[in-house]
Order: sequence, then C-alpha cells, then structure tokens
Amino acid sequence: MFRLFLFAFIIPFVVLRVDEANAQLYKTFGRQILPYSTIYVDPSGQDGSFLTIQSAIDSIPSHNDRWIAIRVKAGIYREKIGIPREKPFIILKGAGKRKTFVEWNDHSSTDQSPTFTSLANNTVVRTISFRNTYNEDSNGVHVAAVAAMISGDQSYFYRVGFYGYQDTLWDDRGRHYYKLCTIQGAIDFIFGDGQSLFERCAISVIGGGFITAQGRDDANDPGGFVFKDCTVFGNATTYLGRPWRKYARVLFYNSNLTNIVEPSGWNTWNSEGNEGLTTFAEYGNFGPGADTSQRVSWAKSLDLATIEQMTSMNFVNKPEQWIGYQPY
Repeated sequence: MFRLFLFAFIIPFVVLRVDEANAQLYKTFGRQILPYSTIYVDPSGQDGSFLTIQSAIDSIPSHNDRWIAIRVKAGIYREKIGIPREKPFIILKGAGKRKTFVEWNDHSSTDQSPTFTSLANNTVVRTISFRNTYNEDSNGVHVAAVAAMISGDQSYFYRVGFYGYQDTLWDDRGRHYYKLCTIQGAIDFIFGDGQSLFERCAISVIGGGFITAQGRDDANDPGGFVFKDCTVFGNATTYLGRPWRKYARVLFYNSNLTNIVEPSGWNTWNSEGNEGLTTFAEYGNFGPGADTSQRVSWAKSLDLATIEQMTSMNFVNKPEQWIGYQPY
C-alpha cells in the first residue's frame, strides 16, 4: 500500500498543486494514493517479474515523469546497478534492510567501483542494502571500494544500509535526506560534496580511521553533511572527519558519540594551514565521545540560528512546497 507523504523534498523543480500532481505523478484509488505503476523483481521469475534489479530499471522509459515503483523480493542480488540521469521518479523498495542486499566486489577506480549508482533526480530508496565486498578479502590492504554513489538531486533514503570499508557512501552532489539508515566503514566512509541531512542514522565504525571526508570547495557552496540524532559506535577509534577539500563542512548534532571518537575529534589531512576555512562543528551531543575539552582548536562554534537552519529540513529543501511520496 502506498500513501501520500507531505514532505517538501522529494520532487524538486516540480512546483504543482495537489490536483495537478495527481494526474501527472501518481494515481488515486479511493482514499489510497498509488504509484502510477509497480514492477517486481524476483529471481524465480514468477508472475512476470524481472530476474534482476537492473533489468527492471532498464525497462523504465527515459525521461519518465510518473512515479514507478520497483519492488524487490528478499534475497542477495549479486549485480552492479545504476539509475541513469534520464530516469527520475523511481522508487526502489526492498523487503527490508536486513533482507534485501545488493552486492558487488569492485575497486578498479573510485568512479567505477560503486555497487549502486544513482544519477537521477527525484529518487526514493527504501528498505534495501548495498554492499561492496572487495575489502573483506583484501588481506589488510584497503582501497576505495564504494557501495553507493548518489549524484541526483532531491533523493530520499529510508532504512537503507550502506556497507563497505573505505569510501562506502559517496554522497557526491545534490540535496539528500537519509533517515534511519546504517552506514558502515572505516576510512572516509561518508564522503563527497553533497548537501545532506542524516537523521537517526547508525554510523558503524569497523576500523580505525575517519567517518567523513566532506568535499565543499567554495565558501558560498551550500553543501555539507549534518548528522542529527545519530549514533556513532564501533570497534575501533575514529575521527569524526577530515576535509577532502578546504571548505569542508560537517555538523554533528544531538547525537550519541560513544568512546570510539578520538578526543581531538577532527583531522587536518591535506588542508594543513587552511584550518580556518573548514567548518567542523558539534552541538548538543552526548556520550563519552562527546567531550569537546580536547578537540582541535580550529573546530567551529556555530551560532544557534545557523544550527537551527542546518538541522531543519530547510537545509536540504527550498522554501517552495513540493509534494513528496512515501511508499509503504
């Protein structure tokens, strides 16, 4: 069953009234609101379903302007999948974060390695996990092996798992909202130049390193990573982040930071001498790793107005009211 989700985020650049949107983007049945169509993925091939996730994506026409749901049966799908830029309005829904896995084993290059690549705007992904397994068998030599690269604007991830070791989630560009997701890794495992809000996510550290490597490269760039009501835990010590580019911006807010967080909190990496340009900040966190008394001197203290703006939906949304869509 599907129902309307009044969330001013999922559909950018389509400022429509509800009655107009009904005709173009979804259809109604009684009081229910449904995707325009639903297709199914089942490796057994029953009931006319697709055998692979990518074949289901490939079946959707380019420049689609109506929501199409792809429902994926529980199981492990050993394939590399991608949503191309010209295929917006796709809802990809698994049977559960611990029930539906998409796995691949690749590291040839950062650009080429992702198990899942999403280039299209207006994408919804729910209750499914992506894993790049390369570093699991690398005999201790770890390289970039991306589980997911997200480059489309206005993309929404709900109860999605991202599993890897180095460069797990490439939050490349665009406005993204992650809710109740699990992101696992060790080295720079959430990186990119996205403008993204991570809310109530589990940040799982499986090796000593750095959680974030944010790539903001201009002082006027609205991008940055915000972690709100998240939990940072794991089995090795970690820095909260280091700057991939010199204007990197990361905020941890009202989150549970366990004792795995390094007391200094942040690292300069290749931005030594430009520490004043980065914005690494914390506010209202708790837990033994939230003690800021030994943090680096160049960590920022943001004013309350900035914190409120960055931790609200306004950080990833425009003021216009868009109609979003949350499938159940």
